Amino acid sequence: MTKNKIRIGVLGFGGLGQAAARILQPKSEMCLVAVADQKGYAYNINGLDCDTLISIYHEKGSSGYLPEYGVLSNNSIADLIAHADVDGYFLALPNLPNTFMADVTRQFISSRWQGVLVDALKRTSAVEQLLKLQTDLNKAGITYLTGCGATPGLLTAAAAIAAQSFAEIHQVKITFGVGIANWEAYRATIREDIAHLPEFNVDKAKAMTDAQVEAFLDKTNGILTLENMEHADDIMLELAGICDRHQVTVGGVVDTRNPKKPISTNVKVTGRTFEGKISTHTFTLGDETSMAANVCGTAFGYLKAGIKLHERNLNGLFTAAEIMPLFVK
Repeated sequence: MTKNKIRIGVLGFGGLGQAAARILQPKSEMCLVAVADQKGYAYNINGLDCDTLISIYHEKGSSGYLPEYGVLSNNSIADLIAHADVDGYFLALPNLPNTFMADVTRQFISSRWQGVLVDALKRTSAVEQLLKLQTDLNKAGITYLTGCGATPGLLTAAAAIAAQSFAEIHQVKITFGVGIANWEAYRATIREDIAHLPEFNVDKAKAMTDAQVEAFLDKTNGILTLENMEHADDIMLELAGICDRHQVTVGGVVDTRNPKKPISTNVKVTGRTFEGKISTHTFTLGDETSMAANVCGTAFGYLKAGIKLHERNLNGLFTAAEIMPLFVK
């Protein structure tokens, strides 16, 4: 591995974590050196082979079984932080319970590790918990970028740019379509989506067994229709001074049995120009781009931006609506 490559760790090795590894494999500017899951971790300063790692994980249930570089551990995140030389981590972790990401962040703060953290958090309340750690992150020398997936993330950033045409913002409406061939490839993500449904909450969704999730999806023919979600796009756009959070709405359709998107993903920003005209900007993602491509690609773009901030001693908490992501070659 060349010295100037950014050394990346991925926490969580479910669907998103594995997609993150695949995205990093051909990159010349970043190198995957560390991975942690519930039962262990793998670390190699010269880089981990994505295909071998994923194969071992599917075969034995943990990256800790990777020959030579794997370590089995019931305290995998803390152990990895202590042993690995990593520039930045992508937290591809399920935020179940709703305090989980803040708890992991406290582990980083107490470990005295310094570097860049990026997450793809969804819930407004989860981001609010991280905001309370702003001072602690700054003192610890950690640059943390939150809400850096697709939504919040890519679409929130697009809304922040689109807003510049207007003197006043009236509404930001985000609509997403997600298609996956098999829900079990993204178990944690689907549980988080189920938690947004009217008859569910985070704790109830977390407690569901795989069989219960399967039974629920059978009732809906594999389709989840989500409206007025508690999505951190609202607090991120409010913090950026673009609009009040109540002007932001997020909803979408998830098909858990078909890789084709059920609807297109877009953000619509409606406002009034300085001439007094009411207009709407629409930014639509290509239907061929998967959830994994839109989430992980964005996360690493923000991680690269975070490295630049960290090099200038700009620490603390930032959101996807405040910082421009940088393209990772």
